[in-house]
Amino acid sequence: MDDTRFKILLSSGSDNKTLRVGFLLVPNFSMLAFSSAIEPLRSANRMSEKQLFEWILSSSDGMPVMASNGVEVAANGDLEDLSTCDIVFACSGIDVHRHCTREMLNCLRLVERRGAAIGAICTGTWLLAKAGLLKDRRCTIHWENHDGLVEEFPDLEVTNDLFEIDGDRVTCSGGTASLDMMLHLIAQGNGNRLATLVSEQFIHDRIRDAHDRQRMELRARLGVSHPKLLAVVGEMEANLEDPLPQTEIASRNALSTRQLERLFRKYLNTTPTRYYLNLRIARARYLLRQTSMSILSVALACGFVSASHFSKCYRETYGRTPRAERALD
Repeated sequence: MDDTRFKILLSSGSDNKTLRVGFLLVPNFSMLAFSSAIEPLRSANRMSEKQLFEWILSSSDGMPVMASNGVEVAANGDLEDLSTCDIVFACSGIDVHRHCTREMLNCLRLVERRGAAIGAICTGTWLLAKAGLLKDRRCTIHWENHDGLVEEFPDLEVTNDLFEIDGDRVTCSGGTASLDMMLHLIAQGNGNRLATLVSEQFIHDRIRDAHDRQRMELRARLGVSHPKLLAVVGEMEANLEDPLPQTEIASRNALSTRQLERLFRKYLNTTPTRYYLNLRIARARYLLRQTSMSILSVALACGFVSASHFSKCYRETYGRTPRAERALD
């Protein structure tokens, strides 16, 4: 993680400079991710008794923006006002590709050319990728959107970390990870003591490292602890585009196919084949909802050999075709 640029930028306390932070709010943005990013700035000002940070909330038209929870947030600036900021975060959430505009992308490119650092919160990473601002940079995004980003922008280096800082780019997976990202940036610019004080204010008992995992461990997600079953499911999750034959999965884990069947029946009340298919169909659903990939491309990315077979399996699982799923949006 190369955060040298941010260490310099965020050293606001050393010369009494107030750092100006811009938030580009995109319709359906994540309220939790946004509030977890802006609240540490407010608290840092309060704890330090200095105006270390000030912020601008911007929308494409200067009007209030509705978050994904239905709450409207008033903007106090438009896209042009972001050009006065030291760092600008694109903050979005559900269906970011549907709310992206040419004006937003041009604005992000403009503030980058004027020397501002560029950040992204939750699916804001997709906006930065679309604007061409993540070339040769590591980035991260919410785990639910990871596969879609990789499929749509295959040249990007996308990690599963909580947040990534690479030069003057900072991307965050969203949710409460925004808090850890901001605490890290506060610590870089104004010291660990201030970051700890802010963390304590939010009853956040540990500032997570950038490389902490986004998702719960598989053991917690499945609610089982059988080591071989966990190993098998882990292999399935890692091989969705090119599914492994059941015999190979069993052999890799020193199991017979009959033992494998019994494990899935006992602990997950399903068969290995059905469980594996459900994983692939769920991934397809994410890609249909979050990308503009063709239905055939989605099918191939999830291990189906034809669009017709994919459509049949999808209808059996969700009661509608992939085309109808996409039409719901």
